This record gives sequence, C-alpha cells and structure tokens, in this order.
Amino acid sequence: MTGWLDRPLLELDSVDVDGAESVTYLLHQVFRYAYDGPAYRVRQRLVGLPRARHGNLRRRARHVLVTDSAGSAYRVVTHPDADGNEVVAVELPVVASAVEFTLAALVERIGPAADVSLPAAALADPRLLVPTRLTSPSPELWDLAESLRAAYPSDASLAEALCLRLRSEFTFALDTTTVTTTAAEAYALRRGVCQDIAHVMLTVCRLAGIPARYVSGHLLGEQGGSHAWVEVLVPDGPGARALAFDPTNGCRVGGRHLPVAVGRDYADVAPTSGVYTGSARGHLSWTKRAGITAA
Repeated sequence: MTGWLDRPLLELDSVDVDGAESVTYLLHQVFRYAYDGPAYRVRQRLVGLPRARHGNLRRRARHVLVTDSAGSAYRVVTHPDADGNEVVAVELPVVASAVEFTLAALVERIGPAADVSLPAAALADPRLLVPTRLTSPSPELWDLAESLRAAYPSDASLAEALCLRLRSEFTFALDTTTVTTTAAEAYALRRGVCQDIAHVMLTVCRLAGIPARYVSGHLLGEQGGSHAWVEVLVPDGPGARALAFDPTNGCRVGGRHLPVAVGRDYADVAPTSGVYTGSARGHLSWTKRAGITAA
C-alpha cells in the first residue's frame, strides 16, 4: 500500500518540530538518468532510504520502484552496509534512453528531538577515528585540532566551538568544489557546500581524538538536494551518545533535520552512484518532496 505517498505536508511553522511527542516525516525522491544513446550494463547504487532506526526515529513504511522510459519495472535488491544503512542495488542490461529510481519513506519520531544513544564500543570504532581519503588532514587542520584541543578539554565543548568556527569561516558556494574535494582542499579555500564543511569538522574531530561520523539527510524547508552534518560520539554513562552538529548552519541538529544514512564520509553514503558501458552520455535530474505530515 502506497497511499501515504500523496499525503499533504504540514506548514513547518505550525508544528512544534523539536518538542512534539510524535512527528511523522515523509520523504519522496525520484532520481532520473537520461542518456543520449543506449547505456549498457547499468549498475546503480542508491542510499536514499532513511535508516530503519536512528535514535528515536523509526521507519514505518518504504517504497522503491525502478522504471525505464518504456515503462518496464525492474527487480530491486536491498542490503545493509557496514553502518546499517539500507542500500538499494539495481542492475539493468540496457537502458534505451532513461531510467527513474523512486525512493520514498514514512518515518515516525517518538518523543522530542533527542541525541542518539550508542553502545560504548562505538567510542573505539577505528572507522570513526582514522582519516579517509576525503578527510585526509593538512598541516593547517592539524594546527586547528591542536589549538582547539588545548582550549577545550571537553569533547562536547570542542565540537561545539568547532561547529561555530566553521560556520563563521566558510562561505557557502556551489560549483566551487566537487564530490571528490578533500577536507584539506576545502579548508584551504574556505568555500564549499555542506559536505565539504562536514568533512572538515570530521577531520578536526578525529585529529583531536574524537570519534565522529558523517550523516547524510535532509533539512526540511531548505531548497535543493540532500544535506550533510556530523555526529560526534561522547561517553554517556555506561554507553555513548552521538551529539549531532550542523556546521554549515552553525547549530545543533534538531527536528527539522531528517537523517538518512551514516558513514565515514560522503563516499560511504552518496545518494546515487553507479557505472555503465557504452558511448552514451548521461544526465541526472531529481525531484524531492520532504516534510512533516499528519500521523
């Protein structure tokens, strides 16, 4: 049953998004690849379905559909990755001119917006502490990590100060960086988009010995595609707590942030990625409908 796909979205200002005891999110995305000739052996990977569980968020329904320009539907395989994200994998022998991937989900939050609780073992997860290609450091980032560590012995206070500092130093700019730009390159420019700023924050936190993970998702009310932020892991009693920061906006993450996936960096959770053979050139377009709906 997919009748929920057409539910109307509520005006955000009419809802206590952070404090409400229950909030229902609706996310409906369509990714369309158009080719100027036949594309062969198309293999597509999509990470666009919100996680089954993320803190007090629970996915109540999901919908995945793949159709080509002739209206044919294709078999879809989903599987969890190393971080528990749901990955959609599709293989098509040939696409004559276009293919569409529809991903939709209904997510319910029980209780006010809150941090994510994790087992204590997450604090020592090497995947969240060592650099990746996209979070490789530079001397400048080492200096920043060392200066912040000296000024802020608390991991939480360091992360908060770093979040605010990056908001003040960076200029949000499209078409300045790409999905392959590293944290060191973005910080040298002090320009980029949300994924660049998140990569810089990840790099500095890890250099300071703080485990941190990349979060992809959506900021409700924001125009454009997906958004990115950072979860910093700190001890919390016998376990751990993930403090979520949005360095692009210089704030803690709240009820208007809808997480989709977590990983070491953007490469782990890119919404779409794939390969094909042939000489055709492809063009990606997308539509998104995201917001809060009546329960």
